[in-house]
Parts: sequence; C-alpha cells; structure tokens
Amino acid sequence: MPGCSSALAAANVRREPVPSAKRQALRVLVVDVGGTNVKVAFSEADQPRRFKSGRNLVPDALVDRVKHLTADWRYDAITLGYPGAVNGEHPSAEPGNLGQGWVGFDFEQAFEAPVRIVHDAALQALGGYRGGRMLFLGLGTGLGSALVSERVVLSFELGCLPYSRRETLADRLGQGGLERHGHDEWQHAVAVVVPQLREAFTADYVVLGGGNAKHVHPLPEGACRGGNHDAITGGFRLWRDIVEPHDRRPPPVWRVIS
Repeated sequence: MPGCSSALAAANVRREPVPSAKRQALRVLVVDVGGTNVKVAFSEADQPRRFKSGRNLVPDALVDRVKHLTADWRYDAITLGYPGAVNGEHPSAEPGNLGQGWVGFDFEQAFEAPVRIVHDAALQALGGYRGGRMLFLGLGTGLGSALVSERVVLSFELGCLPYSRRETLADRLGQGGLERHGHDEWQHAVAVVVPQLREAFTADYVVLGGGNAKHVHPLPEGACRGGNHDAITGGFRLWRDIVEPHDRRPPPVWRVIS
C-alpha cells in the first residue's frame, strides 16, 4: 500500500498488529459483492475466486453460485461485503446495481453458517487500517466513507454533504464528477476535500480506495492509496483469531457501526 507507512510515520502513529488470514483459527469465507463481479476468498486458500454479477443478481442466485464455487472449501463463518446501506448487520436498502430481494433475506439460513454483513466501504476501510485513527474515502461511482479507531469501524455517508450549491461531495468526487469536470478539476477537488475531512475527523491519515483512487496524482498530504485486496483482508479481520469449539457464532474482534 504505497505511502501508508510514510503517512503513519508523519502522524507519529504506532502501527498496530492486526490478525492475518493465515493465523486465523476460525476458517473465514469472504464474499465481496460488486456491481460487476463477486469476489470470494478463503482464509486458508492463496487465491480468491470470482464470478460475474450484474443487475440480474439476486440473493438466491448469489448463495447458489458461492456454494458451487466453494464446494471444496470448509469454512466456519462468512463475511459478506454488501454494496448498499446496512443497518446493524442486515441490508436496509436494495442495491442500485443488482437485482432485488436483498432486504429481509436470511443469509445465515441460506448459507447454513454464521454471516456478518457489512457495507463494502467499511470492509475496505478495515482492510486498509494500519493503526491510530484512520479515515477511509472510497472514490468510485459515488463516495464511500468510514472511520476506523479503537477496534470500531463506523461507516457513514459523507457523500451527502454539500460541495457547492449544486453538487454534493459524491457528485463532485464520484465518477460523474470526474467525467463532467475532467481529471484536473477533479484532482483539485480531491486535493481540497481530503485534508479538510482529515482535519474535521482528527484522523491521523486518510486511505483512498475505490476504482478511481489510482487516478489521484499527487496524493494529498497525509493520504495513501488502498490496495485491491483490502476488502478481503477486512473480511478476515472481522472475526477473532481463536474461538471455542462449541461457539456457533463467536464474538467478532471488530465492532462495525453502520
């Protein structure tokens, strides 16, 4: 993750040890649901697997495809990264880029395993966390956002905040703003907004994720780029390292507030 070590050093933040997938006693399956692809990773496998999603993907089809794709994996718990609003650990709104039926669907019954459902921005944030207080900004179709500190992940909708009289932060920093204003104006907006949000949340550093983070050059001071694997890493980190054999739903290491 280029730049994060220097951002931590500049902020004088101690790099905290975090559980790695390879050290997990609990075998965790991560299902990262995107509008184009669904990525599936296992804490005891080296390579993730994937299949196409799209506007016709519904929960039943997702479960069937995941079970088929992971028939040779034996997992104890599941993290599901959801591309939409989550209340508690359940989808509270239908995703705009998939089929319908996600709200109220019983994923634990369908998968026959404990399932934690987390907003995909929160998963990326947790995967990119390196200690201290970290603000995550996902530069994609809109603007995903989360704050990580003291083993709590707080996801929220900073994209709803106004950038100008006519645009929200999501309008300006999202894909639409990049296309409307061009790269130079978009880059200028990122350079202005990121330090302001970092100061507002008293964050030690900011991790920029999402598909458009690669277009940010140079990076604002105190910011670094996240990695493509962050959502998977975050999914593994949600569950604690050691569990008792009789625990069906072991308590997680991390608390996620959506």
